[in-house]
Amino acid sequence: MTMSAVTSLDEALALFAADGEVRASVGAGGAFGDIYQRQPLRLLRPRVDGGEPQTGILVNTAGGIVGGDRHRVEIDCVAGGDALLIGQAAEKVYRSTGATAVVDVTLTARRDSRLEWLPQGTILFDAAKLKRQTTVRREPGARILAGEILVLGRLGMDESVRTGSLFDRWRVEDCGKLAWLDALHLDGDIARLSAARAGLDGARSLATAIYLADDAADRLDEARALLPESLSGATVLGNVLICRWLGKEPHRLREAVGSFWRHFRASALGRTPTLPTLWHH
Repeated sequence: MTMSAVTSLDEALALFAADGEVRASVGAGGAFGDIYQRQPLRLLRPRVDGGEPQTGILVNTAGGIVGGDRHRVEIDCVAGGDALLIGQAAEKVYRSTGATAVVDVTLTARRDSRLEWLPQGTILFDAAKLKRQTTVRREPGARILAGEILVLGRLGMDESVRTGSLFDRWRVEDCGKLAWLDALHLDGDIARLSAARAGLDGARSLATAIYLADDAADRLDEARALLPESLSGATVLGNVLICRWLGKEPHRLREAVGSFWRHFRASALGRTPTLPTLWHH
């Protein structure tokens, strides 16, 4: 497409749409091996404190996601590997004039490995359009703790999401078989869907955490004991433990998720009962 052929704002923005990608493997010794990265996505590898696994920080140097962007992240934790992945900050999905941003995340934990995908959150601006799929795969003996936090609108700007489009799907594969498939689809009049009692009942934020491991069912009571008394819950399907939160105050929901994560990672993954410094900034 040449500039002379551009006939709409959507086409003009498409010329500058990002096509970012990160592909990385984590070796049995905990160190990152082969890494491929394409702007605006980067994977940083900071020094970590004793007792913590090799950590990768995902960075979007563009500062956010706009309509038409396409991001792909693939993390492969090899047999016996151990890794933590975390975003640099909450991802922002900006208003779109028509094009949809697409994000694909694939997390693979090979035999007897441990993989942690710690969410910093995604902030959906009014009129944003996002299609995202997170695929989680594990082999026998592996353990995965992964999650996401979604915030509707910028609370500091007193902005609510009135319209737009969100399709957010989880696909979990356990030892080569589909174990869980779940999708959230909000489209058009999101304000009405969010306010409905049978919808989000006025919630401004929601979160999901999954634990995929052989002992998932044995940890259900433990997970429920770590959840707040209202607007949260946990269940188990086979080797998939699923926890959910819903909240009208995003900062309180984040605190609840952080408290759960800190304690659960310690018992389920053998981590320290703390969160990375980056989580608190």
